Amino acid sequence: MLEFIMFLSGQDKEILELTKKAGYSIEENTPLCLLGDKFFGFLKREQRTIVICTNNAKKIGGYSIPRGFQDDDFQKTKIYIRRALRHEAVHVAQNCNQGKAMNDYTGRMYKLHPYKESALKRSTSLSGNRDKEYEAYWMEDKPKLVRSSLLKYCL
Repeated sequence: MLEFIMFLSGQDKEILELTKKAGYSIEENTPLCLLGDKFFGFLKREQRTIVICTNNAKKIGGYSIPRGFQDDDFQKTKIYIRRALRHEAVHVAQNCNQGKAMNDYTGRMYKLHPYKESALKRSTSLSGNRDKEYEAYWMEDKPKLVRSSLLKYCL
């Protein structure tokens, strides 16, 4: 069983199921995760596979042993994993949208948190597509929007 599932909310489990219905598989802690501790997820586009780097999220989040749902370390790890799944699910929806971003951000770039700005730079250096990465970072805190995008473009 995949460990990261224990960190997901009901909405996130639905997003996970929708990505599977769209024909994507899920892997955890693959060698891709060794590219750096700050990477929590990847989309292997050609293989139609989402990778969740649970060990990286736990390390950066300070998680070690479950101490209850109120624990701050558990909370940080949970947030990192949920965002990673949603972020990669946005990329799935983008792929279903003929490989394009789903929204036109021309002239109206939404503000990202400074930590997301630095993550955007790292991700763009790997993917080469700033618009799609920007959209994924902007949407990763909006599970309802991620869900509706998967339904609209993939199913």
